[in-house]
Amino acid sequence: MKRIVVLISGSGSNLQAIIDACAQQRINGSVAAVFSNKAGAYGLERARAANIPAHALSPKAFADRDAFDYALMDQIDQYQPDLIVLAGYMRILSPTFVQHYLGRMLNIHPSLLPKYPGLHTHRQAIENGDAEHGTTVHFVTEELDGGPVVIQARVPVFAEDSEEELIARVLHQEHAIYPLAVNWFTTGRLSMQNQQAWLDGAQLPAQGHAHE
Repeated sequence: MKRIVVLISGSGSNLQAIIDACAQQRINGSVAAVFSNKAGAYGLERARAANIPAHALSPKAFADRDAFDYALMDQIDQYQPDLIVLAGYMRILSPTFVQHYLGRMLNIHPSLLPKYPGLHTHRQAIENGDAEHGTTVHFVTEELDGGPVVIQARVPVFAEDSEEELIARVLHQEHAIYPLAVNWFTTGRLSMQNQQAWLDGAQLPAQGHAHE
């Protein structure tokens, strides 16, 4: 059983999907600990409800990003994780942090990368009149939202959609594909080699595995 550490900043709905998948043995692993940069993040309550160690580190307590990330690495490493999962973690990671966990850190981003890196992706999709939107699981590299793509899920965008409606439609897909990608990693099927994502011994295309 692999050990997973999850980093969050907010409500933790993807964290909950992963906790549930572990409990249902759809992931070959367990969540060893949850960390947040916000003490009030509801995801910490989700962790405590599942008897998972939950920690909050305030960036304000540290001189700079590097100092914060070194402290976070030190605490994470006490749990000896096989995989780091970013689930709505809203801090840009330092190069030192990324390199420390390179090849064993996944993120989920609410767009069809490389389209719309960064924030407000749903709003951009609506404002630009996109016919489809979606979500992407990718390995984390030093390039923001730029690591090799593992899997994407697409959703339609309707003319009458509000931002909230589109967010809900995308989240439904996130809760399906993130546990799937995590399980691929924990069962040894997924890896990052030479800045590319590989699944079952084959290099994935630039857009990753297409989730049906």
